[in-house]
Amino acid sequence: MKNIFIIGSKGIPANYGGFETFVHKLTEFKKSDDIKYHVSCLAEDDNEFEFNKARCFNVKTPNVGPAKAVYYDMKAIKKVYEYVKKNNVENPILYILACRVGPFLLCYKRKLEKLGVKVYINPDGHEWKRTKWNCLIRNYWKISEKLMIKKGDLIICDSKGIEDYIKTEYSSYNPKTTFIAYGAEVFDGKTSEKTEEKLSKWYNSHNLKTSEYYLIVGRFVPENNYELVIKEFMKSDSKKELVIITNVEKNKFYEGLLERTKFNEDKRIKFVGTMYDQEVLALIRQNAFAYFHGHEVGGTNPSLLEALGATKVNILLDVVFNKEVAMDGALYFSKKDGNLSNLINETEKISSEKILSLEKAAKDRINKFYSWDYIVERYESLFLNKGC
Repeated sequence: MKNIFIIGSKGIPANYGGFETFVHKLTEFKKSDDIKYHVSCLAEDDNEFEFNKARCFNVKTPNVGPAKAVYYDMKAIKKVYEYVKKNNVENPILYILACRVGPFLLCYKRKLEKLGVKVYINPDGHEWKRTKWNCLIRNYWKISEKLMIKKGDLIICDSKGIEDYIKTEYSSYNPKTTFIAYGAEVFDGKTSEKTEEKLSKWYNSHNLKTSEYYLIVGRFVPENNYELVIKEFMKSDSKKELVIITNVEKNKFYEGLLERTKFNEDKRIKFVGTMYDQEVLALIRQNAFAYFHGHEVGGTNPSLLEALGATKVNILLDVVFNKEVAMDGALYFSKKDGNLSNLINETEKISSEKILSLEKAAKDRINKFYSWDYIVERYESLFLNKGC
C-alpha cells in the first residue's frame, strides 16, 4: 500500500477551486487499490473523516490574516510527520500543493527524510508575480519557491511552461521534474430540468440571450487583464454583450478600472457576480458566443480547460501557457492596441464551419490530454513508481 499525504488545498469535498477540485477528482477517479490518500482540510476543529475512500484530517487553523495559509500548511506538515511516525508508515509521499512554506520546510525536511518520507512539490503558477501581493509578500513567495524547489525530491508541474521555468531558473539545484497537467471534462450538454430552470432565471435577471454574449470567468485581479479586454471590447463593433463572472469587489483595482475605462457608460458590459453552481456555469459557457481568457500568470488554468470543454469559440491571450493548452483549438490576441478589437470584429464574421472546427479541436484537446481519467492514471503510475 502506498500512502500519499496531500496538503496545500483547503480540502475535500470541493465546491470549487483549482487545487480543491484536483484533490477531489484525484480521489474520486482513483483506480488502484494499492494507493491510500490522506488529505488535509482547513477547518475549525481537528476531526477526521472519510471521503472518496480517502482519510481526511482536519487542521484547526486560526484566522491570522495573510499568513493563514502558511500556518495551515505548517500544521498539516506537522500532523503528517506525527502520523507517519506513530503508525510506522513505510515509504510515504508528502505531496505539497503550492510553494508557500519554503523557509519552514527546512525545519522538517531532515525529520521527514529519517522517516523515509519523499517530498513532492506542485509549484502552481508564478504566485510571486501576482500584483495583489505587496512587494514584501511577493519577495517571500519567490524565496519560498526557491527553497521548496531546492528541497523537493520531485517537482510536479501542471504546465510545460512552468517545468521549463523551474529547470532554467533553478538549474543550479538540478531539480528532478515531471509534467502532469490539471484535468477537465468535456461538457456533453446533458442537464436536469431544475438546472435549466436556474439558467433561465439567471438569464432573465441579467437580460441575456443564448449566443448573444461574450464571457469571462476568473478571479478579479489585474494579471487576468480585465482592463485590456474591456477596453478592446468597447472599441469593437460588436452588438453582443460582455458578461463577466467574477468575485468583483469595489476596491482600489475596481475603482481604477472604472476610472480608466468608463465601462459603466457601455451598456454591453455586465459584471454579474459569481456563479458557484457548476452545472449552471457549464451551460452559461456552452451558450456563450465566445469566451475571453486574459490570464498570463502561468500554469494550466482550470477555467481555461473548462471553457475549452464547453465553449464553441475561445479567444485567448497569446502567451505560452495558453497556447500550450489550447493549440489550434482557439483564437489568440496580443496586447497590441487594436489587436483584440479587430479580432472580435473578425470573429463575428467567421463561418459556422470554422466555429465547429474550433469547437472540435478544443474538445479533442481536453479528451486526449486533459481528461480526469487520463490525469489520474498518470498520477497513480507516478506514485506507484511505474513512471508517467
